[in-house]
Amino acid sequence: MTLLFLLVGLPAASAQDESRLREEVAFLSDSLFAGRGFGTPAAQGVSFYLLRQFKDMGLRTSVQSFREGKGAGHNVIGVTPGWFRSYIVVGAYYDGLGTIGGKFFPGADANASGVAALLSLAGSLKDLCTREVGLIFVAYDGHCASLSGSRAFKVWVDERYKVEMVVNLDILGSTAAPLHKGREDYLIALGGSSQRFALENANREPGLDLAYDYYSSRNFTDLFYKKISDQRWFVEAGVPSLMFTSGITGLTNKEGDLPSSLDYGVFAKRVDLISRWMKTRLK
Repeated sequence: MTLLFLLVGLPAASAQDESRLREEVAFLSDSLFAGRGFGTPAAQGVSFYLLRQFKDMGLRTSVQSFREGKGAGHNVIGVTPGWFRSYIVVGAYYDGLGTIGGKFFPGADANASGVAALLSLAGSLKDLCTREVGLIFVAYDGHCASLSGSRAFKVWVDERYKVEMVVNLDILGSTAAPLHKGREDYLIALGGSSQRFALENANREPGLDLAYDYYSSRNFTDLFYKKISDQRWFVEAGVPSLMFTSGITGLTNKEGDLPSSLDYGVFAKRVDLISRWMKTRLK
């Protein structure tokens, strides 16, 4: 009852939250970064920006560089200061398709939205860690290069920290693919069945249409959860993992994946729900 009271008593997502998410998505999707193509100078520029963001939050930062094919990638990592028995990893990939044949792919939803959510969560959760559980925030590179960044990060983190859970933020801003007709305020939490009670409590204020599978398809649920998103390597290793997503839409990985196509009110509610749930994990 105490936990439920604390959750309901938390302030709801505000217009300020929406504004910050909008600004981050617009910045990361700008033509300045040319679609954040893997191995490009523009993507490296994004890594410098994310590193500065984590540093300014007071996190212990590092950059993990790796190679995939002919390209070099850079994971940006921020760890809560102090000593903790175990850690929760919160991650989102930041690379995109880039610019191909003169066509610019902004990648606003895929996955500037996930990175904006990552930065928001890092800012709101970094000071809430107990002596038991710390947080590792990671912006993955190499998603579009065979998930090479998260694969490299798995090796890096296993050598340094005990990971008790992984949270992956993969496409979170659109309302174009609702779970049910008339409910654009929705969220999919793959791997979340074991956390159903805590997630449903955290959802009391945001009130989202919440699902634990990918549009009721077992095959697509397995595909997105086990194969083609960045929690894959942890799932294969038996580490409890959740993937939060608003699903692929007709604009995903298209030139029309623009900041203007996202619903920032619902996006803020999604981040609010994830934040509320994460706070229960840190108590």
